[in-house]
Amino acid sequence: MAHNVIYFEKVVPETQNIINSFKEQGMEISFWSNLTDTEKEEALLQANYLIAASYPITRELLEKAPNAKLIQKTGSGTDNIDLQAAADLNIKVATTIGANASSVVEMTIGLIIGLYRKLNLLDRLTKSGEWRMWEYRPSMFEMNGKTHGIIGIGHIGKKVAELSQAFGTNVMYYDVNRLTPEEEKQRSLTYSPFEELLAQSDIISLHIPLMPSTENLISDKELKLLKPTAILVNVARGKIIDERGLANALENQQLLGAGIDTWANEPVESDNPLLAFDNVLATPHVAGGTRDALEKVLGLSFENIKMVEKGMEPNNSIKLSTV
Repeated sequence: MAHNVIYFEKVVPETQNIINSFKEQGMEISFWSNLTDTEKEEALLQANYLIAASYPITRELLEKAPNAKLIQKTGSGTDNIDLQAAADLNIKVATTIGANASSVVEMTIGLIIGLYRKLNLLDRLTKSGEWRMWEYRPSMFEMNGKTHGIIGIGHIGKKVAELSQAFGTNVMYYDVNRLTPEEEKQRSLTYSPFEELLAQSDIISLHIPLMPSTENLISDKELKLLKPTAILVNVARGKIIDERGLANALENQQLLGAGIDTWANEPVESDNPLLAFDNVLATPHVAGGTRDALEKVLGLSFENIKMVEKGMEPNNSIKLSTV
């Protein structure tokens, strides 16, 4: 029996080839960004499986997909999916939690080192013919010996802690769900209340989902607590940080710099004030986006499709309630 899949994110030919490598007999894959409006309507009518990373999977879209069985998220956060609509329409939702963790963790450390060593600025200056061998040394830092405050000690947060500790940092963390004393000891982690973590950390990185309680979690009040030598890294969700407040804090030299991979509005607007700072390392939501990670998440996604086709519950399914 044929089953139809829609992949919602933009694709380049190489990505399309990777996705097609998972295609099985009887499967048709449509690439949303390549379709006309008419073709999109038809694809939704025929679709059984919807695969998305950050594309908004809204109630309006789902109501146009009467044959959909599964929304497969290639990642962990489901803030782009209308879970209530999926529940109401009896469509399963599953994630690939943990599959892109190594990619996100390495990017976190990369942004930290990039900020500490001013790699974006020095790259630009060197390529333009300026040899700044000495000027920036007094304002560059090592990770070794610094205090790294991790907000969110889930799967990714724990791996960030491990890799950061390998560079010689002392790691403290804040999470609404505190680890057991045994695990804290085993991982050499120190729990800290939220505001104390902000005030004491040299490095702060965010590894939490976006939900009402975390939107604008880092705003003017919190930014004023930071050391002037602190750096802030966001590879989680853009709306966790008040971007205008962060721009003001950078303007007032309340912190050393920021690494931003996720933005309140994506694509980021060209007039976003954060883009004007040399001490902001800006990337376009690619922390989880290596080829290695893509192959892992797609492998899990298509495995879940096979499981649902067999009448089984997919791996990492989200419990949905119609109440």
